Amino acid sequence: MSLSRRGLLAAGGAVGAAGALAAGASHAAAHSGSAPAVRTGFDRLAADGYRLLSGRSIGLVTNPTGITRDVRHVVDVMHGDDRVDLAAVFGPEHGFRGTAQAGGSEGRHDDPATGLPVYDTYLKSGQALADIFTESGVDTVVFDIQDAGARFYTYIWTLYDCMEAAALAGKRFVVLDRPNPVTGRAALGPVLQREFATFVGREPISQAHGMTVAELALLFNGEFLAEPVELTTVTMSGWRRADFFDATGLPWVPPSPNMPTPDTALVYAGTCLFEGTNLSEGRGTTRPFELLGAEGIDRTWAEAANALELPGVRFREAYFAPTFSKFQGKTIGGVQLHVHDRTSFDPVRTGIALLVTAKRSWSGFAWRPDNWIDKLTGSAQVRTLIDAGADTDEVVDAWQSELAAFRRVRRGYLLYR
Repeated sequence: MSLSRRGLLAAGGAVGAAGALAAGASHAAAHSGSAPAVRTGFDRLAADGYRLLSGRSIGLVTNPTGITRDVRHVVDVMHGDDRVDLAAVFGPEHGFRGTAQAGGSEGRHDDPATGLPVYDTYLKSGQALADIFTESGVDTVVFDIQDAGARFYTYIWTLYDCMEAAALAGKRFVVLDRPNPVTGRAALGPVLQREFATFVGREPISQAHGMTVAELALLFNGEFLAEPVELTTVTMSGWRRADFFDATGLPWVPPSPNMPTPDTALVYAGTCLFEGTNLSEGRGTTRPFELLGAEGIDRTWAEAANALELPGVRFREAYFAPTFSKFQGKTIGGVQLHVHDRTSFDPVRTGIALLVTAKRSWSGFAWRPDNWIDKLTGSAQVRTLIDAGADTDEVVDAWQSELAAFRRVRRGYLLYR
């Protein structure tokens, strides 16, 4: 993969189009002394009196994470402000107000609080989604959703699908940026191969992308969309790439029901891989993706994982009873991850190490029959290497050349230092 000339032009044009809102103030945010509060893209848009949206009919793609610092939803704020014409809302997986579980949405309805029409975007793409944008009557689609930093977190592909559909429908597209909660320091993990593309990975990016949603939008527009959309990004101020979410001063709202805390997001890019196995990934507990286990697992797994001395993390022998999903109502054994140094912790390497040690220490280990692990990792490589007896280093080494290529492309779309 190489950085295309079109990508460079798209990146430069999109930033320039937002004028002062998308300028480099965020790049130069000084963190001497106490760190300044981060201002999100929405914060900066509103502070500027919504001038960027003046004279436009707006449709907003958002969910419960689209909030202000004082935890008001941006839809409610914009609906009550005469300076902006908010005409429609578009809800992703889990819904605009967040009433649906994983794999669900709220459907087409009118929002009881505002009376605004709410359109369902979940699992819709291409011309079908473009037709929804046309039906809504808006001329500008705005995206404001908090991401979790992993390729298989579906909101970034809602972003991709909406950008593609907006281009087909001739709509302008605006992305209001929010922090990557697990920092933007590095891209980690295998890069998706296109033949394994699904809604948990449309295009060849790494498993932990280390980008914000605005940066991803620029990347999508410059590298992947057949027809680029008219794109504007509104950057944050006060955020730097090394910041974890607790450094931002922003309130955390679970982006989905099983992402309750920033600690969940910290491990998610690695431990979500257990969705592709017959082990519980901790759904139905208070610590999803931090608790992993199955019937018949004992302390042996935790001992094997700790023996690897992975940086920044220790593993505790744990027993738990999920209230839903795998092993509902059964007490099972496994591990709990305890990250003690998040700057050295590598979630993807850790996830691979846990797969390797689980398979070696528990005779009941199995992949999901549909090989969902291949969709999560982006190819069959991880599964086949582990099945062949490869250790953690051998699996991780196998994706380094493709990761290096993606990192070179990624570099051209970064907006913050």
